[in-house]
Amino acid sequence: MTVSESELEPEVFITVSDVMEYLFCPRFIYYMHCLGIPQHEEKRYKVLKGRELHEAREKVNKSYIRKKLQCVRKDVSVYLVSRKYHVKGEVDEVLFLADGTAAPLDYKFAEFKDTVFRTHRYQSALYGLLISDNYGVEVNRGFVCYTRSNHLVNEVKLNYKDFARAIALVNEVLEIIQKGFYPEATKYKVRCVDCTYRNICV
Repeated sequence: MTVSESELEPEVFITVSDVMEYLFCPRFIYYMHCLGIPQHEEKRYKVLKGRELHEAREKVNKSYIRKKLQCVRKDVSVYLVSRKYHVKGEVDEVLFLADGTAAPLDYKFAEFKDTVFRTHRYQSALYGLLISDNYGVEVNRGFVCYTRSNHLVNEVKLNYKDFARAIALVNEVLEIIQKGFYPEATKYKVRCVDCTYRNICV
């Protein structure tokens, strides 16, 4: 017996931003997607500054990036969707490098702290999966530009474990959305201070 397309569950796609929210606290996903409660992120200072950054980034002279990273061409503000991984997102820049590989470049309103935050690593990995799936090219690194460190560009080397963990994170988010269960809150209670859901989270 075959099942018609109309009887199949509709495809669910999550955004790269959803995964970043999940890493901040899994309950963000529950409140946003299961209960449909918006987080009113426009009230959050970092989000406001991040939006200002993305609006202004084209005004920055980034010609040095091409030379330093051996970039032969780039696509800017690319919206990508992957049915294979059920994820979608907009990449600030897709860099095509001299060695035949490609890499995402993401701009952050942040300072570089001599280490790569896991959110930045997995964001690069997710963008890498989107680029690889849509362009059919190898991605083995990403780049993050830290605007508060004089636009320092840091390379994030990506390996199989990074991509596997990124895929696992997507599946964890999808499980919350599809099953509607209430996940554990973050263990880092300091994050609750700036959380838009702090008044309803129990």
